[in-house]
Amino acid sequence: MHTVVVGTSGTTAQDVIAVARGNARVELSQDALAALAKAREIVDALAAKPEPVYGVSTGFGALATRHISRELRAQLQRNIVRSHAAGMGAPVEREVVRALMFLRLKTVCSGHTGVRPEVAQTMADVLNAGITPVVHEYGSLGCSGDLAPLSHCALTLMGEGDAEGPDGVVRPAGELLAAHGIEPVELREKEGLALLNGTDGMLGMLIMALDDLDRLYKSADITAALSLEALLGTDKVLAPELHAIRPHPGQGAAAANMLAVLRGSGLTGHFQEDEAPRVQDAYSVRCAPQVAGAGRDTMAHARLVAERELASAVDNPVVLPDGRVESNGNFHGAPVAYVLDFLAIAAADLGSIAERRTDRLLDKNRSHGLPPFLADDAGVDSGLMIAQYTQAALVSELKRLAVPASADSIPSSAMQEDHVSMGWSAARKLRTAVGNLGRIIAVELYAATRAIELRDGLTPAPASRAAIEALRAAGVQGPGPDRFLAPDLEAADAFVREGKLVEAVERVTGPLA
Repeated sequence: MHTVVVGTSGTTAQDVIAVARGNARVELSQDALAALAKAREIVDALAAKPEPVYGVSTGFGALATRHISRELRAQLQRNIVRSHAAGMGAPVEREVVRALMFLRLKTVCSGHTGVRPEVAQTMADVLNAGITPVVHEYGSLGCSGDLAPLSHCALTLMGEGDAEGPDGVVRPAGELLAAHGIEPVELREKEGLALLNGTDGMLGMLIMALDDLDRLYKSADITAALSLEALLGTDKVLAPELHAIRPHPGQGAAAANMLAVLRGSGLTGHFQEDEAPRVQDAYSVRCAPQVAGAGRDTMAHARLVAERELASAVDNPVVLPDGRVESNGNFHGAPVAYVLDFLAIAAADLGSIAERRTDRLLDKNRSHGLPPFLADDAGVDSGLMIAQYTQAALVSELKRLAVPASADSIPSSAMQEDHVSMGWSAARKLRTAVGNLGRIIAVELYAATRAIELRDGLTPAPASRAAIEALRAAGVQGPGPDRFLAPDLEAADAFVREGKLVEAVERVTGPLA
C-alpha cells in the first residue's frame, strides 16, 4: 500500500488524493514529531503562567475574556469539541472526511499548533484504521475554520460520537477505536481548539474537484471535437497560429487537444458542401477552445491557491519559531472560497456550451443532414429528444450552483465573528456542479458518437473511432430504434467520470494537455 509521510512543510495535492481516495497509509516524519514536541513545550510553559493566553487559558470566540483556571482546562478542551460538533443534515462523503482529517493532521505536524505528538499519532492511526467520523452537511461558515466538521472528527479522537468503520457500518466511535486498539485522546491546553481551526474541509474538496475537473475538461475537448466532426465542421479554427495571437494558455491547450482528436478525420471540412453551406461554424463549435480554455486558466489559478494553502499552517493562535503564541486571522476561508466559486462558474459555462452543441446535433434544421433527434424512424422513434431535456435540466442546475456562496456573510458568535467566507458551502455546491458537468459531457458524447455513426460514407478520425469503439465495448449502444435510454446514459456517465474516454483517445493521440 502507498504510504504518505507527513512532515513539517505541508503536503501535496497528490498526497491528499492518495489518502482521501486511495486509502494510502499515513506516517509522521521524525522532523514532524520533533517539531510537535518543541511547540508543545512552549504551550506548556505558557499554561503555567498566571497571565491569560487565548486558546490556552481562556474561553473562545466571544467568550475569550474569561480566564480559565488550571483544573478546568481539560474540561474546556473537551467542551469546545462537544459543543462545536453541532452539524446537521446528511453525512458527507467518506473521501471528504478523510481529506479533512489528513489536512488537519498536516497543519498539526507543522509545529505551529502546540498539539502533542501523541494526538497527531492518534489522528494518523484513525486514518490508517479506515475509521471515518460522521460529518454532517451543515455546520461550517468557512471562518474560524470548518468548525463543526472538524469538531465531529475531533470527537472521534476522544472516543465519542459516531463513526463509520472500514466495513461501512456506522457505530459508536469508542467501539471502533477499541476494536482497532486505539486509545482515545485526553485533550490538554489548546489542543481542542487546534483540532477545529482550519480550512481543511473546503481545501480538501477544492483539491478533489480540481482532480475531477482536469479529467472533465479533457473529456469536453474530446466531445467538442466529436460534435464538430458530426456537424461536418471545419478544424481550421483550431490552427495553432490562430491561438498564438491570443495567447491564453488554456485556450491553446484546448485547441491543441481538439486538433489532436480530429487528426485524420474524413468528416471535417464539408461545411461549404452540404445542403446548408456556411462560412463559419456556430459559436458553440467554433468557440469551444475559448470557453474551455478560460475554464482551464481558472483551474490554474485555483491550483495556485490550493498549493499555497497546502503549504500553510492554519490555526489561531499559532506558535511561532521564536516562542511567541500569537492570535491571527489566517483561518478565514476567503482565498479558498473565491476559487471554489470561480470553478463553479466555469463549470456552468462549459456545461452550457456542451448542451448547445448537443441540441444542434438533434435539430434537423441545423445538423446538416442528420435525422431529427438522431432517431431511427423519426415520428415513430423520438431518438435523443428527452436525453437533451435531461441535459438541459442539468445545465439549468449548474447555473443556479454558479451563484457565489462567498458573496454572502452571516455574522456569528455574538458579532465577534462578524464576517465569514461561506467557503464550505462553496465547496459543497462545487461538488454537485462537478457531478452534473460529467453527466452533461456524457450526453454530448452519447449524441456525438451516434451522429458520427449515422454519417454513411464518411470516415471519422482514428481517435474518434477509438472513442466510439471503447464506448460501445463499455455497453453503450449505438444507433437504432428507441430503447430504454437511462442505462445507456448512466454507462456513458461512468465512462466519462472514470476517465475511460480520455484513456481511449490518448491511446491514439498520446497525452492530451
